[in-house]
Amino acid sequence: MNLFEVGQLFITGIEGITITEEEKKFILDNNIGGVILFKQNYSDPGQLAELVNEIQTLRDEYPLFISVDQEGGRVKRFQSHFTQFPSMYDIGKKDSPKLTFEAHKILAEELNACGVNLNFSPCCDIWSNPKNAVIGDRAFGTTAEDVEKHVSAAIRGLHTGGVLACAKHFPGHGNTLKDSHYDLPFVKKTLEELREEELIPFQKASKSRSEFIMMAHLVVDAIDKEHPCTLSKKAYDFLRDELKYKKIIITDDMEMKAVADRYTIEEAAVMALDAGADIIMYRSFEKTKLAYESVMQAIKEQKLSRTDLDAKVKRVMNCKRKFFKEYKPIYIPTVSKMLKDDRQSEILDKLAQG
Repeated sequence: MNLFEVGQLFITGIEGITITEEEKKFILDNNIGGVILFKQNYSDPGQLAELVNEIQTLRDEYPLFISVDQEGGRVKRFQSHFTQFPSMYDIGKKDSPKLTFEAHKILAEELNACGVNLNFSPCCDIWSNPKNAVIGDRAFGTTAEDVEKHVSAAIRGLHTGGVLACAKHFPGHGNTLKDSHYDLPFVKKTLEELREEELIPFQKASKSRSEFIMMAHLVVDAIDKEHPCTLSKKAYDFLRDELKYKKIIITDDMEMKAVADRYTIEEAAVMALDAGADIIMYRSFEKTKLAYESVMQAIKEQKLSRTDLDAKVKRVMNCKRKFFKEYKPIYIPTVSKMLKDDRQSEILDKLAQG
């Protein structure tokens, strides 16, 4: 494989509302596959579109993934000027997949207008533990049946609006107590129990052609008692075999303490790719650099299989080839107009009705 392609297996964060020369050089020189954006990268839609235009000048053959966590409810990185949707739990309570589809289509159209092409949404987690605060009302409901029908509608809505969906957090974060941002959660269910509940929404997401599934920082005893799923070959094999999932598997943010407190950035990066991750993601530019350098060193030392890495690159490039044939720079004066639409108030009115 061409070592220049290895950068496609990374998504990096950047520091501010503009991209620095150092960040540009790293992305360009190493062919980094994508960027994740947070609140610190956003001031208004015009600025966001300009930032995306500038990031996309760094592309090699195909555009970069420009990604975000824009779920609605309490998880939304872009607030002013974007439609502020209620929580997915509140949307799920309407028991209308049609409304869920319409909301996600509008959400995607707004992201797409600013050049964002990948949303880490929807949550396929089931809020089956009422004490679970990290997922809670981010879930569509408290049963597999409730969640799966809205997951399918959300994915279709995002794709119709021009943004790729990412189903998360496999194999299900809804029955945990600990928050993987701060500690490592454990799931004690049997495989049979997982199949009867947690896995059902992910199966629906796979059948709904979600281009991405996100692997969670959880230890699931029935799959692997020793390693969090993001670093477990057994977990990636389970996802591929159980769901027959052929598309991209991405890690949750590798800087979350569930992993970062137990492994160095360097060793976790190599472990995740070796286990089966297609893309590893970091919220900070500095940590991405460390991870990238350690992966390149591991390739030189033959600790990572070039054949396996080549298969990962092919999955990433196939996705980009299919959806991002070319990048047309966003014409900034049109952005604000595209974010003002009567349909937004209409759908919010529908969602607000009892």
